Amino acid sequence: MLTRKQHELLMFIHERMKESGIPPSFDEMKDALDLRSKSGIHRLITALEERGFIRRLPNRARALEVIKLPDSMNPSLGGRKARFEPSVIEGNLGRVAAPQRPSAVVNADSYRAVTIPVMGRIAAGTPIEAIQTHSHTITVPPEMLGPGEHFALEVRGDSMIDAGIFDGDTVLIKKQDAASTGEIVVALVDDEEATLKRLRRRGNSIALEAANPAYETRIFPPDRVKVQGRLVGLLRKY
Repeated sequence: MLTRKQHELLMFIHERMKESGIPPSFDEMKDALDLRSKSGIHRLITALEERGFIRRLPNRARALEVIKLPDSMNPSLGGRKARFEPSVIEGNLGRVAAPQRPSAVVNADSYRAVTIPVMGRIAAGTPIEAIQTHSHTITVPPEMLGPGEHFALEVRGDSMIDAGIFDGDTVLIKKQDAASTGEIVVALVDDEEATLKRLRRRGNSIALEAANPAYETRIFPPDRVKVQGRLVGLLRKY
């Protein structure tokens, strides 16, 4: 059972993401609940996360996933647990509103959608072939991309699940041949296999780090790894 303030905050976050696809700031949440400080919002968010109503995505600024709504929101279900399709907000890596079948992109027209190519699949697990020529295109809100050239890849595997990237997701990649340590990149290894991993520089070596403890970090000399792009956004269908 939620307290009144917890319920108010959950519904405020849910409604804001439904309306705009953008999570409210801590200041907006504080004002909406008439609290004196943001520390109270932190406590409420922690309580909602502990109760399984929301999830904070790791390594994302202001990134929240709404897991479920209170059962009282669905009286017609006769006590059965409601099936809720969450909105995923990817913070600084881009924004995705609650998906609607069959399209992976929601309300694209309202975002003056732009078209980018889908360049096949990318491994987030067992390595697969290098990036293919583009198979089709998708439209995305320009707010997700920023300047530069971009492409999309379909994720296969679960090696990045602790970074909020799941099998079946579509990642949006800014094309570039360099990246800072700690960034999630598309890396081409030995010109043969493409993989989505977090890049770390370790002395004269490059480490490709998974976000799943079931996978080992792979370390290569720099001449074996080519950066082909940096993760800037994520699309998900439910």
